[in-house]
Amino acid sequence: MPINQSFSWWCFAGRELSDEALLSSAKKIGYSAVELVPDGLLQAACDHGLAISSHGAHQSIASGLNDPREHDRIESEIKKSLELAVQYGIRTLITFSGERRAGYSDTEALINCAKGLRRVTKAAEEAGVFLSMELLNSKVDHKLYQCDHTEWGACLCEMTESDRVKLLNDIYHMQIMEGDVIRTIRRYSSYFSHYHTAGNPGRRDMDDTQELCYPPIMRAILETGYDGYVGHEFIPKGTDTLGALKAAFDLCNV
Repeated sequence: MPINQSFSWWCFAGRELSDEALLSSAKKIGYSAVELVPDGLLQAACDHGLAISSHGAHQSIASGLNDPREHDRIESEIKKSLELAVQYGIRTLITFSGERRAGYSDTEALINCAKGLRRVTKAAEEAGVFLSMELLNSKVDHKLYQCDHTEWGACLCEMTESDRVKLLNDIYHMQIMEGDVIRTIRRYSSYFSHYHTAGNPGRRDMDDTQELCYPPIMRAILETGYDGYVGHEFIPKGTDTLGALKAAFDLCNV
């Protein structure tokens, strides 16, 4: 079976297409899902036959689970997001480690994140929803972000002792931090519940101006037995939104 492809709403919305036209056109191209859709458009996406592959679990990238002072707030936000996930059949809710904080070592931050997630793992298990910690780069886009290496994220998954806590492998971000993309996919495949794509450098279209070659990456993902979604999260260089969406779909439809 080919990769189940989705696209991140924020990258493609608000350009030359109306919301309805974007949803219907993406479905015609072959997309099976959309993600990070505003709450007010969740039903519209479903009405167009698109699944919601991922949604935010809590705020924010900067203030996340590595800070125990945020745990009460985050627990409340995640539980509300789980209700939404059940209502709309959302597979994955995205969590964030937060930025590195003065006074916390990487190990202490790991422990803090695990403690925060363990407060909601039972609820996630009962809902059948993945809580996926996003791997982001701290070199270019998200200075100080804690969960910036796959090994750290995999340790976090182990410490939570729940099969509903996984990682979002954002290939663009991990190319910047680690490289060795296919070997990492094979080694850590059991920890990944969601993937994001984009061209590097620049987080633009996945064309011949960037350094990643996505067809073999998609084949490597399929070879691990992965049956979830790969979401395209790049910002098109041109004004042809549908052309960019179709080019990404065709490239990864291996």
